[in-house]
Amino acid sequence: MKHIFLTNDDGWDAKGLKKLIEALSPIAKLTIVAPASEKSASSHSMTLTRPMKLIGVDDDYYKLDDGTPTDCVFIGLNNLFDDDNKPDLVISGINIGSNMGEDITYSGTVAGASESVLQGVPAIAISQVFNNLNNANKSGWEYELATKTIVDIAKKVLDGEFPLGERKLLNINIPPCSIEDCKGIKITKAGYREYGNDSHRYRSPRGEEVYWIGLHPLLWRDDDSKSCDFEAVKDNYVSITPVQLDMTSYKDIDILKGWIDG
Repeated sequence: MKHIFLTNDDGWDAKGLKKLIEALSPIAKLTIVAPASEKSASSHSMTLTRPMKLIGVDDDYYKLDDGTPTDCVFIGLNNLFDDDNKPDLVISGINIGSNMGEDITYSGTVAGASESVLQGVPAIAISQVFNNLNNANKSGWEYELATKTIVDIAKKVLDGEFPLGERKLLNINIPPCSIEDCKGIKITKAGYREYGNDSHRYRSPRGEEVYWIGLHPLLWRDDDSKSCDFEAVKDNYVSITPVQLDMTSYKDIDILKGWIDG
């Protein structure tokens, strides 16, 4: 039987992860290692300054004490598996909220998948977009489209081969709609995210000045070609974006050489 490793950044008991487990259990053996607490926007951070405990919560199901998604994948793959018996696929999610555009650089969900491909295991990050995160679990349709999509994609990978090369992953974003209202799948590029300055200053009861970063509205630069992840999801398409970890701006290498030599 094929073997899938699961993680996320919303925590070991997050509803999205539980839906993922429920959906994938019939098609593969599962091993789950997820953070003991929410680690949203933790990016590709790894814990180097303290030890962590891997705590069993069920058969092949662990929470990593204060670990990040990167820690979960790194420790899980290198301690729960032999070098010659790695899982067939790693899936990170189902994240509560979107991971599109430059948000993929902040995302703990995408980071879990990124660490997997660095370890040589194919990976998928999947996120459920909501119009209102405060009502994320009161939508009526919840994760139905997300679970159907990930089962279909996972089967395609397990029955064949991963479509991308080394150190590349699939980043999937699910539109906030029912299965019936979804128009299909679009292969997309990462869009151009527009950011604000939603930070708030407060004073604690002891008079200390503290800051809290808020949630930026989901805004992006218009894409006339309608080929980016934001546009696809807005139009009720599932967005699948191929992501590579090599962030070199190749077209600027010669420009930079001329600038240095000039």
